[in-house]
Amino acid sequence: MGKNRWLMALAAVGVHICIGSVYAWSVYVNPIKETMNWTLTDVTIAFSIAIFFLGLSAALMGKFVERNGPKVSAIIAAVLFGLGTAGSGLAIMIESKLLLYFFYGVLGGCGLGIGYISPVSTLVQWFPDKRGMATGLAIMGFGFASAIWGPTIKVLISEVGVASTFMILGATYFVIMFSSALYLEKPEEGYLPEGFKKKVEARA
Repeated sequence: MGKNRWLMALAAVGVHICIGSVYAWSVYVNPIKETMNWTLTDVTIAFSIAIFFLGLSAALMGKFVERNGPKVSAIIAAVLFGLGTAGSGLAIMIESKLLLYFFYGVLGGCGLGIGYISPVSTLVQWFPDKRGMATGLAIMGFGFASAIWGPTIKVLISEVGVASTFMILGATYFVIMFSSALYLEKPEEGYLPEGFKKKVEARA
């Protein structure tokens, strides 16, 4: 097929590293509270809504992902998560809680859920000989994301403010996720990596 399965794994990690930034939300909390004069509850509701829609969309969109493939699904996730993050900057600019809940919570949360499930089953198909490792790579990207984006968010907020930080990162997430999505693809039917194929044939 001309696709390298290790680059496929890198593309999956690219998607998960972006959506995993949701766990750096705590870095936003105090700057938003101070800038908007909102309560802690006002700010944390956005995160709670995002996690709710992460679970809901992941549960409901499984068949869609299987039917349409990882590329289409991950592109949709890139649009939703990028727009949700950038739109959160607009919500902060006009001081609208409802817009923040809609952009970050609903749109961003749906992007999270679809982006989470899009690459995983595909990676397992590319790595039938290393299923656990393939799944672990994607999940590692999701879990490790806050270590990357947390410090980045702090620096950006100090330099350009909260609203602009959301907008810059929304564009950044979209570019990384969209680029990664373009490479994602299921292997051909019955695909087995060369070394693993020989082992299977030897056992047969």
